[in-house]
Amino acid sequence: MEILIEFFKTLWGLTIEMAPYLLLGFLIAGLLNGVFSKDWLQRNMGKPGIGSAVKAALLGVPLPLCSCGVIPTGVSFYKQGASKGATSSFLISTPQTGVDSILVTYSLMGWAFAIVRPIIAFVTGVLGGIWADQGADADSNRNVEAESCSDCADDNPSVKQHWFDRIFKYAFVTFLQDISRWLILGLVLATLITMFVPQSLFTEYLSSPWLNMLIVLAASIPLYVCATASVPIAAALLLKGVSPGAALVFLMAGPATNVATLTVLWQTIGKRTTIKYLVSIMVGAVGFGLIIDYALPKEWFTYFTPEHTNAHSHHILPYWLMLGSGVVMVYLIAQAEILKFIPKKIKTTENMSNRTTYGIEGMTCNHCVANVDKNLAAIEGVKGVSVDLQKGEAVVEGDADASKIKQVIENIGYTFKGEK
Repeated sequence: MEILIEFFKTLWGLTIEMAPYLLLGFLIAGLLNGVFSKDWLQRNMGKPGIGSAVKAALLGVPLPLCSCGVIPTGVSFYKQGASKGATSSFLISTPQTGVDSILVTYSLMGWAFAIVRPIIAFVTGVLGGIWADQGADADSNRNVEAESCSDCADDNPSVKQHWFDRIFKYAFVTFLQDISRWLILGLVLATLITMFVPQSLFTEYLSSPWLNMLIVLAASIPLYVCATASVPIAAALLLKGVSPGAALVFLMAGPATNVATLTVLWQTIGKRTTIKYLVSIMVGAVGFGLIIDYALPKEWFTYFTPEHTNAHSHHILPYWLMLGSGVVMVYLIAQAEILKFIPKKIKTTENMSNRTTYGIEGMTCNHCVANVDKNLAAIEGVKGVSVDLQKGEAVVEGDADASKIKQVIENIGYTFKGEK
């Protein structure tokens, strides 16, 4: 019973420490969504070269997309004519960080980690993008999708979607639905590490920074964790004696890679580019980890750890604000989980007999849902679309041919499972 009480006390402490920064980060994410649409980003990827890689990284760093959420956007960039370098730069830099995760990183790990994280995401994205362009084919056999009128309409916040939905509903409902479970998992894992991993494990038996980094890297590559959820885990590992460089490896490789991401990229942008993508992240993570461990002052990266937080009560924010934010955060997470089980209805009045359900494999978040919804709705003959993330299916209303549905689904990086 005492262990259970201690578990919830530790979990609640981490939650209220992160909550104010999370809420602010979600709001900024919503503002970004209201200003920069995916279609605007797709039209500004540019041509092969360092300029496109820099532009893609600059656009990707603040966006709150995880490694699964960034896939449909990145694949869409590529399908619409972006170079492999620009696509790789965006895919590398985006999931490593975001406005929400930067603020949470500061709250749990301090100013140094919060500053270097977006800088490293930008640098690795640009370098990885430049490398991806080297020796890449001309993509002459690639089918570049023409931009439809429905795509153009999405750039105007007054068309199809009210500004409130684009900002506030996206920030506190749609985006939160994507990361809620992973955020919960990250907090739980951080709590378990804090409580049960002995301090001597990393300080005595695995004390070498090199060994720390290799172990963390091996565990991070196949693991799925969003940029925000990676922070409490990395902070707990840091508290247990993992070197700051190894903690950085987890912050970089954990959000940027997972088995599902690598599989989709392997099929869509090619084997060689996917290998360059993975190697860029691995080399960048270990390289910058070594710089932090051996070239920069260690106190920069160990001052604001959870241990110091509890011992010195250095809270910048008043406790009442942290407590209130924690309560709001718990409410929003509970709401996000409940909404996942409420089915969406097709907003048309057509006959039920004109509806067909298709299975779709590979959708992992609301960005995937939006991508599938938009592309299916643009097909001639489609009058309504309802995509269900939990069931992995799309209900299509109209007389569109199933072969066309299959082509569109596969072109944006998902697996078509046929009619249900």
